[in-house]
Amino acid sequence: MNNILLALFLTLLAGLSTAIGGLISILAPNTNKKILSAALGFSAGVMIYVSMVEIFFKAESALILELGMKNGKIINVISFFAGMIIIAIIDRLIPSEQNPHEIKTEENYKSIKLIRMGLFTALAIAIHNFPEGLATFISAMQSPSVAIPIVIAIAIHNIPEGIAVAVPIYHATGSKSKAFKLSLLSGLAEPFGAIIGFVILMPIMNDIVFGIIFAAVAGIMVFISIDELLPAAREYGKHHLSIYGMISGMIVMAISLLMFV
Repeated sequence: MNNILLALFLTLLAGLSTAIGGLISILAPNTNKKILSAALGFSAGVMIYVSMVEIFFKAESALILELGMKNGKIINVISFFAGMIIIAIIDRLIPSEQNPHEIKTEENYKSIKLIRMGLFTALAIAIHNFPEGLATFISAMQSPSVAIPIVIAIAIHNIPEGIAVAVPIYHATGSKSKAFKLSLLSGLAEPFGAIIGFVILMPIMNDIVFGIIFAAVAGIMVFISIDELLPAAREYGKHHLSIYGMISGMIVMAISLLMFV
């Protein structure tokens, strides 16, 4: 029982670090378009780098282990693009136009795009955090001393994920509480994943299921970055500013992943 409680606590600690990112994001003035542009580019850099450098290849390794080199690579690629297709379908199903009773203005249209972007980002990160929470929980159950550096690493790279969720919501609505709450909720998917995984998924969880989920999440995050984050970053600022933000996000994520190699 002590091991279970400790594992849940460590998983909760890692997940709640997205709230730190949300808190950081709302400190920027909502009238500063340059900060918004750079922050959106930063968010895209974080999501693209972690998807293509870490999540995609972790999924591939898990699938190769079970299915062999060729089949594992094929299933990984299919799952990756399936994730893109899923989020594209969701994107098409959610109305992109504002309420017909509202006056249609360019500023309102931009606000709606940012809200949708924040919600999609929260969804992708929540899905990504779900198996992360399961992995953290399992490692903590087996060896708390091994799990602690894993939790620290996950917490570090969850901070920019919280920024990715909170920035568009805050700048669209001007509400610090909404931005903070959504970043917090996206991180709570980690302890939720731990609990669900322990109770339900453990009997059927294997490397194939894990690999497919992770590859699909990578596709979801890359799609959101390319379809939503980068275009909005360019729209709200200069082209080079959004690119500098994206590169900065990649650098920060790379450093956070290298700290515990």
